[in-house]
Amino acid sequence: MTEIHKDRPWLFRTYAGHSTAKASNALYRGNLAKGQTGLSVAFDLPTQTGYDSDHELARGEVGKVGVPVSHLGDMRTLFDGIPLEQMNTSMTINAPAPWLLALYIAVAEEQGADISKLQGTVQNDIIKEYLSRGTYICPPKPSLRMITDVAAYTRAHLPKWNPMNVCSYHLQEAGATPEQELAFALATATAVLDDLKGKVDPADFPAMVGRISFFVNAGIRFVTEMCKMRAFVELWDEICQDRYGVEDPKFRRFRYGVQVNSLGLTEQQPENNVYRILIEALAVTLSKNARARAVQLPAWNEALGLPRPWDQQWSLRMQQILAYETDLLEYGDLFDGNPAVTAKVEALKEGARAELTQIDAMGGAVAAIEYMKSRLVDSNSERIMRVETGQTTVVGVNRWTEGEASPLTAGEDAIMVVDPQVEAEQIARLNEWRNTRDEDAVQQALRALRETAANGANIMPPSIAAARAGATTGEWGDVMRAVFGQYRGPTGVSRSPSNRTEGLDEIRAEVDALTGRLGRKPKLLVGKPGLDGHSNGAEQIAARARDCGMDITYEGIRLTPAEIVEAAKTENVHIVGLSILSGSHLPLLEALMRLMKENDLMHVPVVVGGIIPDDDAARLRAMGVAKVYTPKDFELNRIMFDIVGLIDPAPVAAQ
Repeated sequence: MTEIHKDRPWLFRTYAGHSTAKASNALYRGNLAKGQTGLSVAFDLPTQTGYDSDHELARGEVGKVGVPVSHLGDMRTLFDGIPLEQMNTSMTINAPAPWLLALYIAVAEEQGADISKLQGTVQNDIIKEYLSRGTYICPPKPSLRMITDVAAYTRAHLPKWNPMNVCSYHLQEAGATPEQELAFALATATAVLDDLKGKVDPADFPAMVGRISFFVNAGIRFVTEMCKMRAFVELWDEICQDRYGVEDPKFRRFRYGVQVNSLGLTEQQPENNVYRILIEALAVTLSKNARARAVQLPAWNEALGLPRPWDQQWSLRMQQILAYETDLLEYGDLFDGNPAVTAKVEALKEGARAELTQIDAMGGAVAAIEYMKSRLVDSNSERIMRVETGQTTVVGVNRWTEGEASPLTAGEDAIMVVDPQVEAEQIARLNEWRNTRDEDAVQQALRALRETAANGANIMPPSIAAARAGATTGEWGDVMRAVFGQYRGPTGVSRSPSNRTEGLDEIRAEVDALTGRLGRKPKLLVGKPGLDGHSNGAEQIAARARDCGMDITYEGIRLTPAEIVEAAKTENVHIVGLSILSGSHLPLLEALMRLMKENDLMHVPVVVGGIIPDDDAARLRAMGVAKVYTPKDFELNRIMFDIVGLIDPAPVAAQ
């Protein structure tokens, strides 16, 4: 009997981290024992934005969407008992990527690892943070410098490490079309490589091109997504040859990992998400010539809250069944020569090239950030409108909405809840760390770090020295903010209404009538308190309110409750709308509502949107919050009618 040759499967990962380094370490070790073959670390928002756990902006955010890592001790605990020399670790970290890699190297050194053998990835894609995710610290140019500093350092010391994971995942989450996802990601890669050219020897440059990896998204339109991946492969090969003269095919290989789409996960009938996740996984595994090198799948219940270990295990088992029970890995590419696939791939490439030409004409990705951001907001608006009007079918959301209640979502333990004590305990450990370290050594290391940031030398060596000395994440971030300045990204939402009219006539009439009663346009303040940078929902609310004829005030992300209340008072707004997707709604709203009362603003209604369980929604309403919206509330016009009613309830109630 002829032995069947099987390809090796991709790396099985689960994006994970929560509460504390100790709890996350136990989760990692458990997942590895279940058959996971690589780690994917989720950091909490203070860590992602370069703050310590006791910073004012970190309140309510510690340990919520990932693990807090404030210093070397936290990183040591996070990887306790996990031999880093043998592990492939992906760290989803961007603005503080040099710092987290420095901590990782310092822990590996403590383990006795050969640093040159370390394998893994830091995402380190700051451009997409300005476009979609919001965890930036500094302006684009110094941020680009830090990306290429990491790349140059890894070339010399960590040759198996991927110094950058160009991340188009969040672009699709922000509404990017396939053509935009292709173009914006490739424009980011070329911006980085153009900057890196001056930092490495020309003989080493092709190998550095080969170290750039990608992290992509796969949505529900299975055929389009599979063709998008083939287009990525072909366009990257074209860029490597034509733009950079890379001759060796192994350095032109498009290497990518994937997390399939979370944007399409539904709160309604959440069990349907299992099928969505599987179909989306097929898009990045079926085509051998464009197969992912690593796959992480979201959990079926992520639209409801933080998944439990069992939920993550279910997603891991899905990958294992696909790789080991099916015959997928026994065959060559299934789509070569297919005319429909070829035509779709060519159409996607043509659309992507047109976007790339536009971005190049503007001076490249860094110069085109505001252009790309506005394009994403517009694309997302169109996507939402198609769902609202039924042009796009979403099962259980706008069709076949009646059905049996899901037994999987019943009970108090249906989602994981982070213990409120986690934050206080993390801060206590942080204070203990500060009190027991060699303060003189820390300050000396921070001075050296500041000097290096200012003089343009590579940021990695002094970052590693600061990590060894005991500096904290917030101290590293403060040095970067002091030297390079702090950045507030574009919102992508203009004050001028768009030309969109479909489905808006009725609500525009209500807003016009309200304007007549008030004597001025109703004014909505949109705010994002805390560190959550997922601004897509806030942008869409602001854009729809603008298009309906309201006056909007939206200053972007990362605001304190005090700043929002002050803006509400200064701007004389009629209503405040808040978006919080990190799970920190209770402490942030508690602080905000207290300040609203102290400033005699309780007559101004406050509405909030986010991933908010029913019990929490009841607590928010008890605080005085007028309305609570969750992912199931996808009809933006309905929300606009609610806003009109909250500002002037009597006329609407009389209808």
